[in-house]
Amino acid sequence: MSHTDTAARQLDRLRVAVVGAGAIGGVLGARLQQAGHDVAFIARGATLDALRSRGLILESIDGDLTLPSVQATDDPHRVGVVDVVLVCVKATQVESLAPSLRPLVGPATAVIPVQNGVEASELLATALGEGNVLEGLGRVLVEQVAPGHIRHTAVTPIIEFGRRAGAPEQSAAYAQIPRFAAALRSAGLVAQLPDDMGVAQWEKFLFIEPIGAVAAAARVPFGIVRSMPASRAVIDAALHEVREVGRAVGVAWPPDVIDRVWGRYDSLPADGSTSMQRDLMAGRPSEFELQTGAVVRIGRAYGVPTPVHDVLYAVLLPTAQRALT
Repeated sequence: MSHTDTAARQLDRLRVAVVGAGAIGGVLGARLQQAGHDVAFIARGATLDALRSRGLILESIDGDLTLPSVQATDDPHRVGVVDVVLVCVKATQVESLAPSLRPLVGPATAVIPVQNGVEASELLATALGEGNVLEGLGRVLVEQVAPGHIRHTAVTPIIEFGRRAGAPEQSAAYAQIPRFAAALRSAGLVAQLPDDMGVAQWEKFLFIEPIGAVAAAARVPFGIVRSMPASRAVIDAALHEVREVGRAVGVAWPPDVIDRVWGRYDSLPADGSTSMQRDLMAGRPSEFELQTGAVVRIGRAYGVPTPVHDVLYAVLLPTAQRALT
C-alpha cells in the first residue's frame, strides 16, 4: 500500500460503537475492525467477559477471523461520542436500552438500528434525537454459538440504511451516510442506500416473519417447511397477510414482491432458520411479539384481517411466554 493510500485510509477511519456483540453485531464489528476502523463494542454479561478475556472469534463463509483484542465495555460513557452507533441488540431490548446510549451521540452522530421488525427506529429517535436516528436493516444468516464466538453461514452481510420517513430535512448526522457506506464496503460488506427505507424495512419484515413463524410452529428448518405443500401454503397465506398489513400503513409494494420472496426462500440453506425461530425452539426470549405479534397488532389497528397470523400467534404464544418466566 502506498503512502497516499495509507493516508486516505486513515482520513476515512470511522469511530463506530457496536451496541450488542451477538450475532449480527459480532460479524459487523469484526469486519469493520479488520478493515482498520475504530470499533467499540457495548456488551454485558458473559459476552462482555468473553470479549475482554479472549477477544472475538468469527467463523465465516467470507473467511474466518480471530480478533484477540477488541474494545469492549458496558458503559457508553467510556466510549464517548462516535461517528456511527450500530444498534444490534434484539428488538425487544431497544426501548429500555435507548436512553443509556446518549453518551455516544453528538450532533453529527448517526444511529443505525439493524433489528428485525419495523418499530426500532421510532423508539430510538424518541430517546436520541429525530435527526440522529436513521432507518436501517441487516440481511445475513449468522448466529452466536457462544459468547464472543460468531458463526456466519450464508449471505455476505448487507446493510441498508438511510433517512427515516418524517425525519428532519437537514441534520449533521446525514453526512455520515456516504462515509459509513464507504466504511462498510472497505470491510467487504454490502452497503445499500434505498430511496425508500420504509419499503425496504417492510420488505425485510415480509421476508423473515412468515417463514420464521411457520417454521417455529412446525419446529423444523426451512428445507422441510418450504417443501411440504400444506406448510408451503400456510407460508404463502402468511406472506399475503403481511403484504396487506404493510399496504394499510402505506407501503408501496413492488407488484412482484411475493414472487421475489419465494425466490429467496427457495434459495435459502435447507437446514437454515431465523433467529426468532431458533430462540423459540431453544426456550430463549425472542422477538416474537415484535414480529408475529406486530402483524396481529398492526392488522387490528388498521382493520386488516390476519387469520393465519392469529392462529400462529395463539400457537406460539405459550412457548414465547414460558421463556420470559
